[in-house]
Amino acid sequence: MRKKIKLLIIASILGLLSLSLVQGYLINNTYKLKKDVFISETKKSISRIDDVSPSLDSINDVWQNYFLNVVADYYVKKISKEDVLIMLHKKTDSINNSYIENYQKEIESKNIGYNLKFQKKVKTIILLDSLGVKNDTLFQSATKPSFLLLGKNFSNKDSHNVSNSLWLTDHSFVREINGKRKSVTFNLQFQTEDRMNIDGWEKIVFRRMTSLLILSVIIFLFVFGLLYYSIKNLITQKKIADIKTDFVNNITHELKTPLSTLTLATKMLKKEEIKMQPKVIENTINTIERQNIRLQKLIDEVLNNSLGYQEIKLNKETVNASDYLNMIVDDFQLSLDSKEITFNKNIIINAEIIIDKFYFTTAVLNILENAVKYGKDNLNIDINVDAKKDFTISIKDNGIGIPKKHLAFLFDKFYRVGNKEVHNVKGLGLGLYYTHQIIKAHKGEVFVESEENKGSTFTVIIPVK
Repeated sequence: MRKKIKLLIIASILGLLSLSLVQGYLINNTYKLKKDVFISETKKSISRIDDVSPSLDSINDVWQNYFLNVVADYYVKKISKEDVLIMLHKKTDSINNSYIENYQKEIESKNIGYNLKFQKKVKTIILLDSLGVKNDTLFQSATKPSFLLLGKNFSNKDSHNVSNSLWLTDHSFVREINGKRKSVTFNLQFQTEDRMNIDGWEKIVFRRMTSLLILSVIIFLFVFGLLYYSIKNLITQKKIADIKTDFVNNITHELKTPLSTLTLATKMLKKEEIKMQPKVIENTINTIERQNIRLQKLIDEVLNNSLGYQEIKLNKETVNASDYLNMIVDDFQLSLDSKEITFNKNIIINAEIIIDKFYFTTAVLNILENAVKYGKDNLNIDINVDAKKDFTISIKDNGIGIPKKHLAFLFDKFYRVGNKEVHNVKGLGLGLYYTHQIIKAHKGEVFVESEENKGSTFTVIIPVK
């Protein structure tokens, strides 16, 4: 049975991990989809700003016309290729602030709702001759990093591509060549890439996924809680079944001895030779009476000690704590046959407590009997009392102790420590349970501290008033 429970727990954990992995995979896919949709929406909203905005269009005309004249100078070999790029940089730098300002106004007019930066980068500048046969590459991003034309500067790693634009134009110009004014035409291919940077786009995407993430967490916690509850219930039921089985075995063992004696005594009384011996008959009847009392005590122990604290009806009275406890310990000490048990009492205290003497005495005696049952040779029992705040009784022994794993269940009904050495002691597992119920009925608490081979300490705390 225990092996089956372990296999069930392992299978449940593996199932939960599989569910988590599937859920994580679906959330990741949803995140990617939401991200793509968000980026696509943003691209769509800004993709044609350059084309539809008069202010931006006029700024673009300024640098484009200027650049055509610069290329014309290069075409007739008045300036170098490097000069073309330097002069383009200078021109776009001079108008860039105006471009950014106007672009930002266009974005605000669209009510996008988040901070967005834009840039236009140069990818290729190619000059073609009039026949389109011989190309002159002024700039190529394949060999050099693309450079900023207009907009804000940010890295490609933090940005997204919006679009690629290709500007093709044939330009005619007049220049003085070898002292003569001549009209010359060239074809220009100017390719740019538009990119955007969105501040905190990850947070925006996650915000759009909030309901999904919350639902996923709730479902996961629900499944985890259900699994935990089911396994816990299964383990609890297994423990209850074991405890009940243990109790049945114990009560059967306890009942067998008096029943066997009664059977034997009854058979003896039926014999003719016994009937002629009054002394034997009297002894046999006394034996039957003793075993009958023993059976009655066993039944009473099961019935009375099984009561819960709600069912215990207290008849409280005020007693002197010191006199009352000294009387209990003295009477208990007199009932012991062993001379190897030493009682160390520290119960001289001037305090009164309100208790049910019958029930509270039973509780204290159960703890003392427990200490004696599970004691060692030369057993020492220390009894200390304190009434500074609440009334506290501490009963400490140097017995065999209790393993830590059993402490949490020590006050459960029918529970007995699963230890061969301990199970050599007779009992039904009801004494400490009953003690706990009595203390709870007095609105108090009982605790236990123990260490194997070093002993145990039971502490009872009840309100003074």
